[in-house]
Amino acid sequence: MNKFLPFAYFQNQFVPFAEAKISIATHGLHYGTGAFGGMRGIIDPQNPQQILLFRLDRHCQRLSNSAKFLHYDLPADKIQSVILDLVKKNQPTKSFYIRPFIYTSGLGISPRLHKIEKDFFVYGLEFGDYLSPEGVSCRISSWYRQEDRSFPLRGKHSAAYITSSLAKTEAFESGFDEAILINSQGKVCEATGMNIFMVRNDSLITPGFEQDILEGITRDSIIKMATDLGMKVTERPVDKSELLIADEVFLCGTAAKITPVKRIENYQLPASKPITEKLREKLTAIMENRDPNYRNWIYPVFLV
Repeated sequence: MNKFLPFAYFQNQFVPFAEAKISIATHGLHYGTGAFGGMRGIIDPQNPQQILLFRLDRHCQRLSNSAKFLHYDLPADKIQSVILDLVKKNQPTKSFYIRPFIYTSGLGISPRLHKIEKDFFVYGLEFGDYLSPEGVSCRISSWYRQEDRSFPLRGKHSAAYITSSLAKTEAFESGFDEAILINSQGKVCEATGMNIFMVRNDSLITPGFEQDILEGITRDSIIKMATDLGMKVTERPVDKSELLIADEVFLCGTAAKITPVKRIENYQLPASKPITEKLREKLTAIMENRDPNYRNWIYPVFLV
């Protein structure tokens, strides 16, 4: 069971997590008019009195952008300030996950974004591995990813995750760990809460933004890391059949970090995953602030 951090930011103040409650009539609960972020915080291996946050500025900016679709002006620096205060207030002693959430907080019935109150809260919970670091099995979902012409996919909105939830449960009940979503053009899109990469002939390939993917921050980090390592990286449409014969496939995201895929449907992927492992080791070193070339991606928070 998840252990939540003791304090949450709710209605412009810090309160005990158990006291941060909303009404059953809350507008955003009924219509999915919310947006959220997620970021990891880890204890600095070199200094247990310091917390390391990965790409805090990018996470806050993406959430601020998501808020714009909800007609809510929430500056990135305001989000960042609250998150930093939350970490200091809670004094975490284990790795954790931070969830900031924006929503229409009024109690109205009509689905709308005008003339309705908005608010945001932040809480955290202790958090280990989201998916097995040894690798996962995936099925191709029967549910399709939304299109940007009917849903603002450049934001991370709660309503979009009904598709992810359907796909995840479908995969689980079919005996798989995860699901891979196809877009309306029949191309590979992403997993239920992660972006996807494949390796073919030593080249790293991932669907581009035009494929209705989320603009993943871990995805962006991997592209930069791989390029710096001298790898060829291509963003382009990906066919389902390519995944089945790929040399390597992995999922990535804040929760999943870099998770190798062992099997897709009934196709077993090669056991050797040298590029996946190299990138995973690199990402871990960066997140633990052991790579001086990426220090600007790490925001240290002193607890005392």
